[in-house]
Amino acid sequence: MELTNLNIIKSLLNKFGLYAKKSFGQNFLLNGQILTIMTDIAEISKDDHVIEIGPGLGTLTQELAKKAGKVTSIELDRNLIPILKETLKDFSNVEIINSDALLFEPSENTYKVVANIPYNITSHLISHFLQNKNPPESLTLLIQYEVAKKLCTLNPDMSVLSLGTALFGKAKFIKKVKKGSFFPVPKVDSAIIHISLYEPSEKEFIGRENAIKILNLAKKAFSQKRKKIKNPLPELKEKLTALNLAEKRPQELSIDDWENLMIPELLKIEAMQGDKPFTT
Repeated sequence: MELTNLNIIKSLLNKFGLYAKKSFGQNFLLNGQILTIMTDIAEISKDDHVIEIGPGLGTLTQELAKKAGKVTSIELDRNLIPILKETLKDFSNVEIINSDALLFEPSENTYKVVANIPYNITSHLISHFLQNKNPPESLTLLIQYEVAKKLCTLNPDMSVLSLGTALFGKAKFIKKVKKGSFFPVPKVDSAIIHISLYEPSEKEFIGRENAIKILNLAKKAFSQKRKKIKNPLPELKEKLTALNLAEKRPQELSIDDWENLMIPELLKIEAMQGDKPFTT
């Protein structure tokens, strides 16, 4: 069943009396090349357990199941479960879970995330997996184009989202995807990104708890991002001055700058909980 074929998509939806729900961010992919790019970038093999968020009709799921050892697909819309059971009936290595991905806690130690995710949960979802006590090896995602650009942009145009991502791994912009590649056609273009998470032993990784502390500090600073950083962070004025950062705006700081603000002053800032997301 060619699930990127518009007629087949419409036929499936009609058969089950369904339609694409805007509230769930449902836009079904029509471009089969995107599926190949995503699975290739994620380097899926039979040794991999892949977690997919929002499988929809099972379009990407089928491609993942052909290459992975196991696929866990998490779908929030219970009305799509019967369709998924039909389109994925030939794949014994697929587990379909009707649940909220933001509440999902991976049970296996090693896994990858590959997904075409709803725009409205992008930041929360990335945060959930990056800050998880059991994080994935990588995330390969199809997300809103503007968010993808922001996520992959560092100083002098840093955002909390790009900082949060850079503290946990390396983000790469892969490909822009035109809005006409989906049904229904969304208002904006999309893009494929790939985030490769740091191993605990890698020197670039400062550790989960330290990264979360920096993010807590950054959220406070970015709440007044048009102002010089000394204004929202008066408690760090002396250190900011010593590091020649006091006259800069939050988005102008590098990753090293943020890390240099950590100890001991950062301990004065209450650490944010791991399940609280950073935002765009």
